[in-house]
Amino acid sequence: MSDNDIPAAEEIIRYDKDVETRIATITIDRPDRLNAPTIGARKRYGDLIFKASLDDDVKVLVIRGVGDHLGSGADLDELMAKRKGGEAMQEEFGVEDGEDVTMPGRKNYRSGASLVHWYADPRSGNRSLADFKKISILEVKGYCYGWHFYQAADADLVISSDDALFGHPAFRYVGYAPRMWQWAMVMGLRKFQEMVFTGRPFSAQEMYECDFVNSVVPRDELEAEVQKYALACAYTRPTDTVFMQKVFFNIMKQHQGEYMGSMLSAWMESMTGALRDDVVSDEAGLGGKIRDTGVNNLVKDNDSRFPPEWRLSQSGRQQPPAE
Repeated sequence: MSDNDIPAAEEIIRYDKDVETRIATITIDRPDRLNAPTIGARKRYGDLIFKASLDDDVKVLVIRGVGDHLGSGADLDELMAKRKGGEAMQEEFGVEDGEDVTMPGRKNYRSGASLVHWYADPRSGNRSLADFKKISILEVKGYCYGWHFYQAADADLVISSDDALFGHPAFRYVGYAPRMWQWAMVMGLRKFQEMVFTGRPFSAQEMYECDFVNSVVPRDELEAEVQKYALACAYTRPTDTVFMQKVFFNIMKQHQGEYMGSMLSAWMESMTGALRDDVVSDEAGLGGKIRDTGVNNLVKDNDSRFPPEWRLSQSGRQQPPAE
């Protein structure tokens, strides 16, 4: 996909607010790519959350996606292509062509490490809700994978349709992902270890049972359920009080090591180049196969090896077990 085919960040991440109710909404609008945000869209997302945190017309922020799914993660095809062309870091960090900045070379440790550490910065759009000082509500339906799963860990409330699936494909093709500490804290260590080691997605009901999701309803009741929660939050104590409450909860998260965990998972991901595949397993390689076939194709090819109810794709879950 060329840059000319990629929608502008403003088209992918839409924002509006109702001054009367003081409820703002971020809508991720790229259903043909399962709402995958580009680099620019992620940065716009982070910027909008920062500004909504300041805006006195906003008390509650709802995040939702267009189409059948909240989303299946960031646009990794764009990221991989731009990393190959040496453009990803400049765009992520806002370094313009012609600026007197020499970026680390591709074989330099800092080339990859700088990028994954950046994902712990709210400006990157990967940890933005963690620092949000208002009330955030995530509306989940269909896939809630990858980048969208990060948002679920950081949101204050998660309202889900009963057909939703939660997880991260990276647990199958790499074995780890940014923000792992926060998922473990919110899901509970035992269940999160099961997700990481098996790579299987969890259903909405399973996530409700481990206290990750606040409410599970049929798909046709989802928007009404989110609106019920949003209005109730908007009618509660003054926004100054909400700010104080959020600071209190953030102190709790930092006591549990939320930001330290982000740094540790970034360090882990930056060591990918030192890892090697098992000789007996060449089905889902750490590096070459991802570059050669693309993440989406790799995940689809590998999915058939698992029990149907543990597969990542909804269509694959309908197929019989592999012989």
